[in-house]
Amino acid sequence: MVRYRLTQAADQDFERIFEFGIDQFGLAQALEYQNGMKHRFDQLAQQPNLYQAVDHIRQGYRRSVYRAHSIYYRIDQELVLIVRILGRENPETSLPDQSDT
Repeated sequence: MVRYRLTQAADQDFERIFEFGIDQFGLAQALEYQNGMKHRFDQLAQQPNLYQAVDHIRQGYRRSVYRAHSIYYRIDQELVLIVRILGRENPETSLPDQSDT
């Protein structure tokens, strides 16, 4: 069974998104968004090849869009490594090369 892990940068993105959600939409909506994103993480672990490769952005990366955010991840044998969770940020400048994660 494949599992997932967030990089430190992705974990910080996740927390930032949650805090923004509380400020803008309230705790209940922020929790709903956070739980939905966690459900997507579980889905990535179960079906890692379901979402498109984005080799034109970074070689070896895939992207899953969840509402207003794009989840960028890599498949590494028995692990889905969630590298970043980006909103309007430019992925070409925000995503590290594979050797940097």
